Amino acid sequence: MKNFSYWEIKEWFSNVDFTIIGSGIVGLNCAIRLKEKFPTAKVLVLEKGMLPQGASTKNAGFACFGSLSELIQDLASHSEQEVLDLVKKRWNGLQLLRKNLGDQNIGFELNKGYELFINNDLYESSISKMNQVNKLLHPIFKEDTFKKSDNIFQFKNIKEQYVVNQFEGQIDTGKMMKALLFKAQKLEIQIVNNFTVDSFEDYSNKVTVHANDFSFTTDKLLIATNGFSKKLLNENVTPARAQVLITKPIKNLHIKGTFHFDEGYYYFRNIDNRILFGGGRNLDFKGEETTKFETTDRIQNKLKELLETTILPNASFEVAHSWSGIMGVGNQKKAIVKNISDNVFCGVRLGGMGVAIGSFVGKELADLL
Repeated sequence: MKNFSYWEIKEWFSNVDFTIIGSGIVGLNCAIRLKEKFPTAKVLVLEKGMLPQGASTKNAGFACFGSLSELIQDLASHSEQEVLDLVKKRWNGLQLLRKNLGDQNIGFELNKGYELFINNDLYESSISKMNQVNKLLHPIFKEDTFKKSDNIFQFKNIKEQYVVNQFEGQIDTGKMMKALLFKAQKLEIQIVNNFTVDSFEDYSNKVTVHANDFSFTTDKLLIATNGFSKKLLNENVTPARAQVLITKPIKNLHIKGTFHFDEGYYYFRNIDNRILFGGGRNLDFKGEETTKFETTDRIQNKLKELLETTILPNASFEVAHSWSGIMGVGNQKKAIVKNISDNVFCGVRLGGMGVAIGSFVGKELADLL
């Protein structure tokens, strides 16, 4: 990096008002909000990857706020008010995303969400608490969120009834990020890719940002690195890798919607006549606490097995591609949005709900200033 020219340093790294680390959904929404609040400010976004490197373009594109069994599980470790607040923030975040970018620009479709049950005990306990959860969420949705549904998609080895969420949708996360980048560029926000920040120092009037053998100063530093936050922050954020695969196009694919099972640890959806299927982190929690973009035979083989036995038992398919993304999780589902010091701020720990809360967290982060 020491080979930057005078012109490059002058144009990109001098007189910087706000520097944001991370060009995912949080970082770009933060940058856009800052430019709206301070139109003449110089806003610089630093991204370590060629593309947004965390989960923003690597997730499954679920416009969701939690399946029934997930919310029941949350109620075991959070108060009812905390769970209500979580769902409200996720729902409002999804509406903010749609408003900011437009449904067509993010490929939004309201095809409903479905929770399947393989385990009878989980099914019985979830159904027994469905009315309680519907009542809890009534202030947000004004009607029942979750209802029982028959097995209309001909899945195998599951309970014949499952739970449908009429408010759940899906998006195209590639389109979403492309629209965010376009909006940021129109506002003359400067984005530098392949730039890895190693450390920073807050000197009360300026922050010095260090990257390899190059340093520059900025008035304010905002960190939006989610699952990669441990390198720069001492916060309760643990990386959580999520592995995904997608099939080749399947003729006469009748599956339409977003689907969850096993308390949300497995999830799949239709996209371009294919099935996108991810999850399995619960097979190896410790092993998946990593920032390495890799896939493992153990999890990929389980995903393929479930495709064959449960999701596509009557169709031939081929896996076209597989990948992984890095989420940021912790002992609480609430995102961390706060001051680190006088001039350093962070918006991290999205808990696997980046599509839902990323826009809102980015706005919250910018509004700390």
